[in-house]
Amino acid sequence: MNYLRTGILLAGLTALVLGAGYLLGAEQGLVIAFVFALAGNAFAYWNSDKMVLSMYGARQVDERSHPSYVGLVRQLAERAELPMPKVFIIDNPQPNAFATGRNPENAAVAATTGLLNNMTHEEIAGVMAHELAHVKNRDTLIMTITATLAGALSMLATFAMFFGRGGRNSPLGGLGALLVMILAPLAAMLVQMAISRTREYQADKMGAEICGHPLWLASALEKLEGLSRRIDNMKAEDNPATAHMFIINPLHTRKTDNLFSTHPNTASRVQRLREMAGVKPEPRRARPWG
Repeated sequence: MNYLRTGILLAGLTALVLGAGYLLGAEQGLVIAFVFALAGNAFAYWNSDKMVLSMYGARQVDERSHPSYVGLVRQLAERAELPMPKVFIIDNPQPNAFATGRNPENAAVAATTGLLNNMTHEEIAGVMAHELAHVKNRDTLIMTITATLAGALSMLATFAMFFGRGGRNSPLGGLGALLVMILAPLAAMLVQMAISRTREYQADKMGAEICGHPLWLASALEKLEGLSRRIDNMKAEDNPATAHMFIINPLHTRKTDNLFSTHPNTASRVQRLREMAGVKPEPRRARPWG
């Protein structure tokens, strides 16, 4: 059901790109938007991992340089019955992590120095198991396509802003350009948010199964939530289209960051993991009178 919903949302996002192209240039604009989306996705399919890792200055490590971290990823990959992914570290104080790559055979996982320095071994295991769950579910490809289509919509919105009258064949003229400029980024954020939230819940569940301890991931998410709100990740702030790739929302310094969060509520995620572990929710306490 999750894959069906994700497929429908991706189809909707593609339709938005084509619709925006049509509003800007009728049939000619639709064709250009289609070719742009197709070329962008083809490029992202083959180069997404390199692009994102380079964007964040990630450096690849091995068991000689970081035996504990890389050895842990290897153990978890074996438990998940996955090929060993490439392992990276990002020099950033904000605790966070993400996975990328077009398929399990060409996957990479990356953790920030903030995560490795602030989490226990068990919590790191929970986080990396979550990222390997994304790899196993092939979410990394889905998220890449989502980011590419959302980026295409943003570019069309920028085009509409600078060439506000629309093309000569635009069916609505300047109104069409105005609609694209206002509604395209909004629609892209909504669809991106829906896709990411669907995949995060599934990755939490599978990640807990991979590491064998749902409470390890629950504890990590609670700690990540608190620390990520106090520590900046300016690379992510400058590239918000990649925010949905991280295990926890890395954005918080700008007013628009939390307008449409690409991540589900952390408390809800933690509660689901606690239920997996058989921990009953605490009963609500009655408010005192007065």
